[in-house]
Amino acid sequence: MNWEEIVGQEKLIATLKDAIDKQRVSHAQLFIGEEGFGVLPLALAYAKEILKKENDNAAQKVEHLNHLDLHFSFPVFTEKNNSLSQRLFEDFRKMILENPYSSINDWNDILDAQNKQFLISADEVDALNQKFSLKSFEGGTKILIVWRVDKMNVTAANKFLKFLEEPPKNTILLLLAEKIDNILPTILSRCQAVEVPRIDDESIAESIKTHFEISDEKLREIVHQSQGNYNTALQLLNSDETSDEFESLFIDWVRNAFMAKKKPEVLKNIVFWGRNISSWNREKQKSFLDFCSEMFRLALLQNYDASNLVYKKLNKNGFNWEAFTNFIHGANIVDILEEISTADLHLYRNANAKIVWTDLGIKLTRYIHRSA
Repeated sequence: MNWEEIVGQEKLIATLKDAIDKQRVSHAQLFIGEEGFGVLPLALAYAKEILKKENDNAAQKVEHLNHLDLHFSFPVFTEKNNSLSQRLFEDFRKMILENPYSSINDWNDILDAQNKQFLISADEVDALNQKFSLKSFEGGTKILIVWRVDKMNVTAANKFLKFLEEPPKNTILLLLAEKIDNILPTILSRCQAVEVPRIDDESIAESIKTHFEISDEKLREIVHQSQGNYNTALQLLNSDETSDEFESLFIDWVRNAFMAKKKPEVLKNIVFWGRNISSWNREKQKSFLDFCSEMFRLALLQNYDASNLVYKKLNKNGFNWEAFTNFIHGANIVDILEEISTADLHLYRNANAKIVWTDLGIKLTRYIHRSA
C-alpha cells in the first residue's frame, strides 16, 4: 500500500511520515477508526515506509503482504480447537489485496461464518510470543499488525499486555480497532493513540470518479450515504438491486404505519415485514437500518425547507415523498432515530431478530402520527 493510494487522510499521512523521518516511531501504536476510514491502509503504508528505510527491497514484499518481518493477527472463529489466525491467512491476504478497506463483516462473509464468534484468542497471543522471540529474517525491525484488536478476549488481552510491556528488541506493534470500549485500559495506557477520522467527501468523490464511470447524481448520493467510509461507498456502487429492495421495504413500513391508526389489522403486515428482514444476515439488516435512518433524516430536511441538501427522494410504487415528509418533524425525529439505533444495538448483541424488527416496526405507528 502506497501513501498515494490512500483515499484522503492527508494530515494524518503527513504526521506519520514526519514520525518516521524524525525517528520518533513509538513501539506500540493504536489506530482507532472504522475500517472504511482507511485504518489498515494507513498501517500498511506506515509499515512499508519503516521497512523500506532499512531495505529498499522491502517495499514490493510489503505490497504483496509476504514480507517475512511483517506479521498479522486478526479475528477468526475456532474450528477443531484451532483458534490461530495463521490457518486463514491466505484468505485474509486475498481480501486485503483486493480491498484494504474491507470490514470485519466482509471477513465474516468471505468465510461464510454465519453466526460463529470471531475473536483473537489466548492461543493466538502465545503463538505471537513464540514467533517474536525469534530474530528478524532481514536483521532489522519486526512489525506486527493486529487487525481489530478490540476483538481480543479478556484472557488473550491479559497475555498480550505482558507482550506489550516487554516487547522483543526492534519490534513495532500497530494495533487497529474500531472503538476502544472493549480494550483493556492497561493496554490503552501503553499505546500511542492515532485517531483516524472519517474521510472527507471530496476525497471519496475524487477516488470514485477516477476509478468508476458514474453519473453526478449517483456520485452525490453515494458520497452522502457513505458518511466518510470508503468501504461503504464501494458497496453502494454495486448495490442497485439491494437499494431497490430497501426502498420497497421502507415504503411498505411507512404505509403500514400510517394505516395502522385506522386499520389495526394491518399490524400483521408489519409482523410479516419484520420476519422477512430478520431472515437476512446481520450486515444486511444493519445496512437497512442505516438506510432507514438516512431516509428519515432526509425527510426532516425536506420538511424544514432544506431541499437543496436532499440528494435522494423515494417515489417507488407511487410513494408520495412530499406528503410523507410533512409527518417527520422535531417532535418525532429524535424518538424514531433512537429506536433505530436501539434496534441496531440489540442486533449487535445477538437479540432475537424477529422480535427486534417487529418491535421497531410497530413503534413507528406511534411516532409517525405525533403532532408537530
